[in-house]
Amino acid sequence: MFNVKREFDFSAAGECLAMGIFNRTGNLEGLQGEADAIFGGQLQELVKSGDIGTKKKTVSKIHTFGKIGAKRLYFLGLGHEKELTFELLRESFGKLLKSTKHEKWSEAAILLDTFATDKVGTLDAAYALGEAMALATYEFESYRQKSNEPDRKLENVTVYSQVEEQEDVEAALRVGYVFGSATNSTRTLVNLPGNMLTASVMADYALKLADKYGFESEILEKEDMEKLGMGAFLAVNQGSLEPPKMIVLKYQGKEEWKDVIGLVGKGITFDTGGYSIKPKDGIVGMKTDMGGAAAVLGAMEIIGELMPEQNIVAVIPSTDNMISGNAFKPDDVITSMSGKTIEVLNTDAEGRLVLADAVTYAKHHGADYLVDVATLTGGVVVALGTDITGALTNNEGWFEQVLEASNEAGEPIWRLPLFEKDIERVRGSKIADLNNSPGREGHAIMGGAFVGEFAEGTPWVHLDIAGTATTEKEHDLGPAGATGVMARTLALLVERFEPIS
Repeated sequence: MFNVKREFDFSAAGECLAMGIFNRTGNLEGLQGEADAIFGGQLQELVKSGDIGTKKKTVSKIHTFGKIGAKRLYFLGLGHEKELTFELLRESFGKLLKSTKHEKWSEAAILLDTFATDKVGTLDAAYALGEAMALATYEFESYRQKSNEPDRKLENVTVYSQVEEQEDVEAALRVGYVFGSATNSTRTLVNLPGNMLTASVMADYALKLADKYGFESEILEKEDMEKLGMGAFLAVNQGSLEPPKMIVLKYQGKEEWKDVIGLVGKGITFDTGGYSIKPKDGIVGMKTDMGGAAAVLGAMEIIGELMPEQNIVAVIPSTDNMISGNAFKPDDVITSMSGKTIEVLNTDAEGRLVLADAVTYAKHHGADYLVDVATLTGGVVVALGTDITGALTNNEGWFEQVLEASNEAGEPIWRLPLFEKDIERVRGSKIADLNNSPGREGHAIMGGAFVGEFAEGTPWVHLDIAGTATTEKEHDLGPAGATGVMARTLALLVERFEPIS
């Protein structure tokens, strides 16, 4: 994919060449100045006239008329140099790469140093380019009939940089691309229809990851769950013809199995709402209700590629939530693996039920820290919209680590309050230890608070991605559809993890 070189010659043949350009006073300098000289000063004139834009995220393309080896010359406007951030550069690369994608180039050259500043260095630029290369060019292979025309994709990118340690540039490009590629894997899982991605198919996918990266794996079948008393998870599966799967992947990066990070992802492959059935408009798109599971699997792909010195157990409870004569009902009382009893007031609040047993099972496997990720509530969309993930926690230090990882990944989260009165509402059943749906008020908080009852004293963060797992609009780093949100955050959390004293 990437080929890193130090020396650049404008006569080198190729399909397209890209360089960054900042909004500066004075004449073009450096490589831009060399190119301007080759074009007889015309590039400077195009900048002055605005035909080559310097505003951030502006992509300008000119025909080279054989004056240099490349057929087309791209300029990526980056705005004022002092205002460039890593996130802006990543998005700008995304916009540039989408432009080259529409032209169906198969090869490109990038003058990497022209995108760097004192604040965002060349290695940062390489990482951003690697990540954007994967994210921005992603497409979900639909089930439409294919044309016979061959599909040309950008496959070879030559990156030129004067950085002394070329292997550092190569490493930054690779790591960025790994993060982007795994996010695309997450996107594909979420985009798959429910009849194509059953719990059994998800379990097979996890086993393939385990085989590729040497993870320890375990798949609990229905009979295993019955023996372990996973009554909350099994209740959700009661109405389905598809067998449930409790999926476990373990990665040991330390000599001792300690300071274990538990990643728990909701894996509801389709959610009808059960007897608390969703309306006809609300039920469309419920194939994406396994976005939390997909994020965990994406994070495990990154972990497998980069092999951090950490210990991780990933736990995914996977089933669909269907309606039948055997389905669980409002007013049922069920017993979770932890022994806590639950009064079911809403069968559409099923995600927190499967997470309850999954969190308990993650602790059974030695998880010392927990993060659960779930498309859990419509309430979080009402509260925070579709760009920000909602969060709850029982531990300040652990939440700060998750927050820092999310900021680095460009996947913002916002902490919701969790007070004792919220917990009292979850514990408000008159006939059981807990109820699974105390009401509409503070719905996102209630859902997370319920899961927190099973984390108990273990440091825990809950991430509700109901609003952020998908998008209706194309954006600089991807198409409409699944976003792959939280795969990168979880992987960065693992990489940067520090035990809490």
